[in-house]
Parts: sequence; structure tokens; C-alpha cells
Amino acid sequence: MPTDTPSPDFPSWRSYWNFARSVSREYRYIRSPKDEAFLATVLASSEARRIEIPKGRLFWRAQVGHDWRPMNSDTDEEIPCAYPRNRMKPLSGRATDGRANPRGIPCLYLATSKEAAMSEVRPWIGAYVSVGQFRTRRALTVVDCARQHNERPFFFDMEDYNREPSPEKRSQAVWAHIDRAFAEPMTRSDDQADYAPTQILAELFKKAGIEGVVYKSNFGDDGFNIALFDPEAADLVNCGLFEVKTMQLTFSEADQFYFITEPPGA
Repeated sequence: MPTDTPSPDFPSWRSYWNFARSVSREYRYIRSPKDEAFLATVLASSEARRIEIPKGRLFWRAQVGHDWRPMNSDTDEEIPCAYPRNRMKPLSGRATDGRANPRGIPCLYLATSKEAAMSEVRPWIGAYVSVGQFRTRRALTVVDCARQHNERPFFFDMEDYNREPSPEKRSQAVWAHIDRAFAEPMTRSDDQADYAPTQILAELFKKAGIEGVVYKSNFGDDGFNIALFDPEAADLVNCGLFEVKTMQLTFSEADQFYFITEPPGA
């Protein structure tokens, strides 16, 4: 039977999966004792993952789209230009659902490189992307979720799958799953429930006085993303416009092929 007393360790390397399934498909606003215990363990284990981003650190933010400006003073013809300053931050009260924020509560999503920032907004060939550089206004304490990003966070054969590893390995697996959940690219077809697990984690950190989350970008080997809970924690210092020229996709097999053995109509 679940209890109200959280364990100092995650009970399973699949604890994040179990939590995500629960808050996505069963309960969201009233959580079970097991889910509350999971959140308490996440918060306690986040102590070792808290880092400080110094004041004055530069990051990048991208938005698909552009504004217009006159080509020159002698003509009425206009040409595309980057969005203005006020458009490069999320609008208060009008934010859409994101991995780290629910609808209506803005969060400032930044990246460590302009390439990662542009890739994260999923532009198409020929699209214009406004890209701004932001500077942090103060030192910021954030949770670094990305430390186990390149490690295998699960086990493939059933013998290992059903046998729990050491508490340290369980914690590494859970945090790897958390990082991958934050890093999963957003699409317009995403269901709101897809964001519930990471939004709950972000609010858990925010309530504890943590100011943001760092997670790995799925675009590029060295790119990282930073979600700052206070959009005023960083200021725009410059902004430019880019046009997407090419895109390179790579694929990996996610499941085995299935084979049709009976003839059509059988």
C-alpha cells in the first residue's frame, strides 16, 4: 500500500514513466500518495543538480516569423526584418502550453546557440526566423537535468527489465527520463496531456525557489536549452533575421518491421 512518507530513493528505474502515465491518464490536479512521494524524491535529489547561471550570461531565442521595414527612404517598398523587441518575449497571459509552462503562464525558453534555438522552433525550408540574443539580469539557480542525456536510461532484455538496479542507477535512469521528456521536440499535434508531467515538475521546482530548468537539445551535439520561469530574468540585447535554406534529417528504427503473412482479403 502507498504511504504518505516518501522514500529517500526512487523505488524503480521506471518511476518517471509511472508518474507520467498517472498524471497524463488518471489524475492530474489531485495526485496520489505515490505520485507525491515521487515528486518529493525528485525535489530532494535535485539538490545535487542545482547550478548557478551567472549574471550577464548570453543565450539565444528564436521565433518563426518576421516583421517588415522600409527598404529605404525613397520608396514605399518593404522588406522582411526581425521581430521587434516586445515580440521576442512571450506575451503575458497569452502563452501557449509548453514543456515547462501551462497555458497562460509564460516561460522564457532559451538555448546555448542560435542554431539550437532555431532548430527548436521547427521551421520549414524558406521560413524566416527571428533570432535574438538575451543576457541574464542576475545570477540564476537552475536544475541541470541533462547530465545523463547520453547514457542508456533503460534495460533491453526482460531479465534486466524486471530486476531493479542500485539506488544510484535508479536515480540516474529517472533523471535521464526527465531530461528526455523536457527535450522532446514539441509539435502542433501534441495533446495537452503530453505536457502534464514536465509542467508539474517545472512548477515543483518553481515553488521551491528554483528559477529554471536546463535540458539537452535534440538538435546538435552541443546544444542545451534553458527554460526560465521568470521571463524578465533576461533581456534582449540584439536581434536578427534568418532564412531557412536546407534541412538535414536522420532516422533510426524505433520498432521492428511487421510482416503480412496472409493474402489480402483473407
